[in-house]
Amino acid sequence: MRNKKTELTKKFGWKIRIERTKRNMSQEELAELANLSIITISAIERGATTPSIETANDLANALGIKLPDLIDVDKIEF
Repeated sequence: MRNKKTELTKKFGWKIRIERTKRNMSQEELAELANLSIITISAIERGATTPSIETANDLANALGIKLPDLIDVDKIEF
């Protein structure tokens, strides 16, 4: 079960990175828009931390997408 959680966390981080780069946005810009630190953005994108649902919602808003679209990581592969 732990491996599945770790994989999901990594996929979510990768999805954040994909959506951010599609918008030509730096980690710093995303952090500012989501009211988070650059360290937090980096940790989420690396899969080192799992954001709360509130943080995920803040990220979705900062990226201009709906939360369900952001958390849909089924098609993300490494």
